[in-house]
Amino acid sequence: MPGAMEILRGISVAPGVVIGEAVVLEAEDYRIPFRTVPADQMGAELSRLDDAVTHSIEELAKQREWLGAHLGRDAANVFDWHIGVLRDDHLRHNVEAMIRDKHASAAYATSTVMRNYQRRFQQMTDPLLVERIRDVQDIERRMLRHILGEQREDLAHLTKPVVLIAHDLTPTQTAQLANTKVLGVALDAGAATSHTAILLRSLGRPGVIGLNDVSTRVSGGDTVIIDGSNQLVIANPNAATLEEYRAQEAAFVRLADELDELRSLPAVTRDSKRIRLLSNIEFPNEAAVGLGKGSDGVGLYRTEFLFLRPAGAPTEEEQYEAYVAAIRGADGRTVTIRTFDLGADKYTQQRSYEQERNPMLGLRSIRYSLQNLDMFKIQLRAILRASAEGDTRMMFPLVNSLMEFRQAKMAVHDAMEDLEDAGISFRKDVSIGMMLETPAAVIQVKEFCREVGFISIGTNDLIQYLLAVDRGNERVSPFYNASHPAVLRAIRDVVRACTQAEVDCTLCGEMAGQPLYTLFLLGVGLRNLSMAPANIPEVKKLIRLVSVPQTQRIARKALSFETDRQVTNYLRDETRKLLPEDPI
Repeated sequence: MPGAMEILRGISVAPGVVIGEAVVLEAEDYRIPFRTVPADQMGAELSRLDDAVTHSIEELAKQREWLGAHLGRDAANVFDWHIGVLRDDHLRHNVEAMIRDKHASAAYATSTVMRNYQRRFQQMTDPLLVERIRDVQDIERRMLRHILGEQREDLAHLTKPVVLIAHDLTPTQTAQLANTKVLGVALDAGAATSHTAILLRSLGRPGVIGLNDVSTRVSGGDTVIIDGSNQLVIANPNAATLEEYRAQEAAFVRLADELDELRSLPAVTRDSKRIRLLSNIEFPNEAAVGLGKGSDGVGLYRTEFLFLRPAGAPTEEEQYEAYVAAIRGADGRTVTIRTFDLGADKYTQQRSYEQERNPMLGLRSIRYSLQNLDMFKIQLRAILRASAEGDTRMMFPLVNSLMEFRQAKMAVHDAMEDLEDAGISFRKDVSIGMMLETPAAVIQVKEFCREVGFISIGTNDLIQYLLAVDRGNERVSPFYNASHPAVLRAIRDVVRACTQAEVDCTLCGEMAGQPLYTLFLLGVGLRNLSMAPANIPEVKKLIRLVSVPQTQRIARKALSFETDRQVTNYLRDETRKLLPEDPI
């Protein structure tokens, strides 16, 4: 008998609503006991290791090829990291040494070395690198299956649509979802920067991760709702909830068809005010994906995803090729490239393993770049070289003071001189701007407006710093709320200052892609919104239904409230008046 209805909140990786029967994927974990291998069998164990490495690389190469054909090269590159680890001579030497020196079995030696490798990642403070633990676990399991001769159970045998529940999915398992009946995914673990999340977004499966214990709360056969739009998973919904969400699920299907028709139409209000809708991208091929959704260009290219590779920091040439691919993919439209938003511990090949006590307040983003000028100038040269291919802008993340912006701009001029001396062409008029993401930058926005080419409001970090809430901590996630009156007033003040100074202003956080906030953002004067490509059509639909005076009235009212709940309820009511059948 099904249990009582439970509502869980996590981190959304893809929007949408799906309803289905739960399939709970049991964690695949090997417990390998130590056993002494006789000397005359040591050669056989080493051969077993060689075969496991060879077969694992062959499997990964096939999966990479399939992903490249169906989802693009950049999604396929997730498995480059796995192949790079398997080809790592140092790692291989450690496994072989344990077999020879300790007479361990190939399975035990592989498991021990790979788990030591995992512990190294656990000691790191940067979330992007901590997420690599799951990739290492995936590699270990693949190796052990080949060594032990066990077949992996996959999801291809499913015969009816289901919702997949698991503690976690490896990148390998996630890639396999493309050819299965899995409608959506809910995971205990995961973060928005994980390879699993990246692949789920590429596949377009509604998903919620970071749920902590959904795999123990849900049983196989339970009815489960995945509400990727609102970051919710509802297990065993009651009749009223199920009826409501079935209507939403049907609405999403209708909406998808309807929104496809808007692709070629401009985002223009009823009183003819043009709004630019831009894409946030992680991979170069997503620039073209954004155009397919009706975007006007790229408002945020997160270049730190170039670090999801086994060899560490990308070379200037590798960066140049990625930036050129994005610029060409945008087909003549503007591409705004953000310099690396990295923490001090992103460079695994150079880093000491000292932990920062609070990495989000530590050496990260532009601070890190300015203390590692050689790395920074490599990127700046690559961006400048790529700018010759089309309309390109450059911006610095987490700028907190005028001195930081000035120092970063000086580094750009140094990179320009390097290119001029080498006779390499680039655009000398590249616009240079900043991400506004801290309370200090909000307070000094008028001073910044006198020096920057443009400002992009990064609400993901701005909300975190303004409200003193760690956005990656599920225990305080209810306090991370874009509807907080302080957030609304900060955005209003920044847009007002930019408008008065005639400085181009864009909002490029998750807030930009949430229809709940579209009317408010237009009402305070924003005319550029940058979001995940999948969110563009619905935001465009809403824009085409309103006039600017309507949105100004709504923004004034929203700014008068004292609590986030009042703001949310009011904005939802106003949005539903325009989109009564769309899930908001």
